Amino acid sequence: MEEKYLTVTALTRYLKYKFDSDVNLKNVYLRGEISNFKSHTTGHFYFSIKDETSKINAIMFKTNTTKLNFVPTEGMKVFVTGSIRIYEATGNYQIYVEEMIEDGVGNLYVAFEQLKKKLEQEGLFDPKYKKPIPKIPEKIGIVTASTGAAIRDILSTIHRRFPLCETYLFPCLVQGENAAKDIVKKIKQACTYDLDVLIVGRGGGSFEDLNCFNDEEVARAIFASPIPIISAVGHEIDYTIADFVADLRAPTPTGAAELAVPNLVDLKHVFTQYHIRLNESIIKKIKMQKLYLDTYKSSFIIKNPMLLFENKKQKLDLLYEQLIRAMENNIQQRKNALEQLKTHYILCNPKQLYEPAKQMLKNVIEKLELLNPLGVLKRGYSLTYQNNILLHSVCSLKKGDMITVKLYDGSIDAKVEKIGD
Repeated sequence: MEEKYLTVTALTRYLKYKFDSDVNLKNVYLRGEISNFKSHTTGHFYFSIKDETSKINAIMFKTNTTKLNFVPTEGMKVFVTGSIRIYEATGNYQIYVEEMIEDGVGNLYVAFEQLKKKLEQEGLFDPKYKKPIPKIPEKIGIVTASTGAAIRDILSTIHRRFPLCETYLFPCLVQGENAAKDIVKKIKQACTYDLDVLIVGRGGGSFEDLNCFNDEEVARAIFASPIPIISAVGHEIDYTIADFVADLRAPTPTGAAELAVPNLVDLKHVFTQYHIRLNESIIKKIKMQKLYLDTYKSSFIIKNPMLLFENKKQKLDLLYEQLIRAMENNIQQRKNALEQLKTHYILCNPKQLYEPAKQMLKNVIEKLELLNPLGVLKRGYSLTYQNNILLHSVCSLKKGDMITVKLYDGSIDAKVEKIGD
């Protein structure tokens, strides 16, 4: 009869098998409220998920808790994703949570992460595009709601720290459906003013309240602004897309005002230190110059100025004497060269210079005479032409042709009567 009865362990293992083999329990999506929340020293989260009538135990291991962008708290409404399994030690079923997002902001948060990743890849968060904030601004623009703690805190902080600065308010919606478009409009309007820096933001609120500062058009308007922008959205723990795009992020609106303007008290202290250092530098410079002047006044030359003149005069006389000697030496050298030319062999016997050339010219003329064709004719030879063409053979002639015979002292026109050897 005892064989009919199961042990608790056997039943629990059977149920665990059923749970583990059920496909519908491997990927479960639950929505509920956190209760009995405990963060273990190991990094695991132990809590329950409940609604109006039911509750289920839950555990989230450290490998998944480190992925969360928020800290779960008691009573927080959340969406969780995980698997349902039996815990054999107690026989209780529980959900092993793999992902968790806040209820009410789940879709907004996903859109936030997607837009953040997109703009980051485009380079809108790159530090190289961040414009420096002026140390001593004269004009500051403020894009925020015209009423509320944010504008009061910003204005009071600026006037307290640096009352010399002018402020320009560009009132806009900071919450609701039309807030993003209004913020873009006011940023563009502020850019038409001659401002040194622009503060854009609002006071604290929920993730949904701040969501207009996660708008893509707002982000691009901030990035395109030629005026340096300080973001001042929410509290220190709040981060929006506007914070990543802006040239500088402030933890709060008050913090933005503190970053935008210097403290007048601090400036006075700095100027006082500059004044002291400048005076000390001037006094030191005067003392050094006075020391140089005393040195010059006590120098030997200043006390005996004529000695300097006499030294220069002596040097001038020495140079003058050197110049005279150099000129005399140059003239003497040229006289010696002239005397050498006057006694040169060629000048004494000029015929010796051109007699060889004269004989050479005579020889050339004689050679030219030998080559002169007229000289050949003079010795009894003649040249025969037909139609002004010199004849070399009788083969080209026939009886009756007219020819011209060129002699030394003239020419004869003749007619061919006979051609023979």
